[in-house]
Amino acid sequence: MDKIKQLGKKAVFADSPDKAVLEKVKNPHADRLYVARFSAPEFTSLCPVTGQPDFAHIILDYIPNKYLLESKSFKLFIQSFRNHGAFHEDITLYIAKRIEKEIKPVWLRIGGYFYPRGGIPIDVFWQTDVPPKKVWIPDNNINVYNGRK
Repeated sequence: MDKIKQLGKKAVFADSPDKAVLEKVKNPHADRLYVARFSAPEFTSLCPVTGQPDFAHIILDYIPNKYLLESKSFKLFIQSFRNHGAFHEDITLYIAKRIEKEIKPVWLRIGGYFYPRGGIPIDVFWQTDVPPKKVWIPDNNINVYNGRK
C-alpha cells in the first residue's frame, strides 16, 4: 500500500486518459477465484467529430490474480475521459486494455452501454477469454435503450 499515490489524497484529475494513473493493490485472496465489479453509470466523453458529450454506463467485471484494481484510481481514470474525444468502441477497448495491462487479471469483461448518438445507441462488449468454469459470472442486467415509453 505504500506505493499508492492517490488514495487518501485530494483528487487530481488527469486531462486525458493517457495521463491518468491506474493503481493496484495486492490481492489478499489470490488463492481464490472470484469476480470483482466496477460500475460507472455516469461515464462521459466527447464525440471526436462534433465535440458533443456522450454518456454511458460502463461495467467492468474481472477475476483478480495477484492484484486488485484500486478503486479511487479507477474513478479518476474514468473521469479523465470527460474531455476526451473518441468513438465508443475505442473508449471501451482502451479502458479494458489499460486495466488488463496494469493488473493482469485471470479474466476481464467490459460492457460499454452508450446512450443514443444520432438516435442510435451503441453497446460495446469485450472479454479476455472464457472465464473459469467454477466462477459465478453475474449478468450485466442493463436494458438496451428503449426510448420513451
